[in-house]
Amino acid sequence: MTRAVALSAYGGPEVLGVIDVESPVPGAGQVVVDVRAAGVNPVDCKIRAGWFAADGDVFPQRLGNEFAGVVTAVAPDVDGVLVGQEVLGFTAPQAYAERIAVPAGAVVAKPAALGWAAAGSLSAAGQTAATGVRDLGVGPGETLLVHGAAGGDGGLAVQLGRLAGATVIGTASRGNHDHLADLGAVPVEYGPGLLDRVRALAPAGVDAVLDLVGGDAVLVSLDLVADRARIGTTVDDAAVAEHGIRRVRGARSAALLARLAGLAAAGQVRHVVSKTFPLTEATAAHREVETGHTRGKAVLLVD
Repeated sequence: MTRAVALSAYGGPEVLGVIDVESPVPGAGQVVVDVRAAGVNPVDCKIRAGWFAADGDVFPQRLGNEFAGVVTAVAPDVDGVLVGQEVLGFTAPQAYAERIAVPAGAVVAKPAALGWAAAGSLSAAGQTAATGVRDLGVGPGETLLVHGAAGGDGGLAVQLGRLAGATVIGTASRGNHDHLADLGAVPVEYGPGLLDRVRALAPAGVDAVLDLVGGDAVLVSLDLVADRARIGTTVDDAAVAEHGIRRVRGARSAALLARLAGLAAAGQVRHVVSKTFPLTEATAAHREVETGHTRGKAVLLVD
């Protein structure tokens, strides 16, 4: 048996608990990984709260879509992944656990320079940020506005935008402005008057917007960007339908994850981990994420 975090019903963070599950064995095309770290993402909190509930849902339900750990078993038909190899990867919800089985194509080698907490929380934020910067066509000499720039997705989007050659303006609370400046963004405070503050920094408007907040942030963006196809949101489906902006969904691929891991290991992007929690304290980790003020990522660590 092995331990995993699961929810017993939809509800608040208190519905999370540790359960015993069968220790996995690798099926065809799979590897088994002893998890060392698993990222905690806002979507995990939404799943737990019942945002995606459907008739016939059964419990307990597992959570966690990104991880890092050590390979402990490999299916006979798998090449290129070895027992004892340190990896990071992505998965269907199950990563809050001591041990998981995943497709071999969903893991990449963990660079030695990348710590466990950073590696275990890079996949979701990194691939969402990279997809947004790519899909919005951000390039040299342009100006990118990132709403919610101090979070995990936002901080990486700032840095990837800068690597693409753009000037990046990032919205955040005033307490995060020094942090954003360290990441290479021009910080601006969100809230009433945001449009005027951005226009003061970019009088001709901006070329593209990556929205990680929704609501009023999208409305401000409509007045700043000429081409609505260059406004992308990860969270506001209603705005996509109403205003014809782009819905950004983080494309998952081993090739993209390996590129991001290499950038992070080389110090070309800095993946910020705000807080770490033992696996048994997933409830506290969810409460932290749901404050909406987490700088970077919260991560569960497995002993």
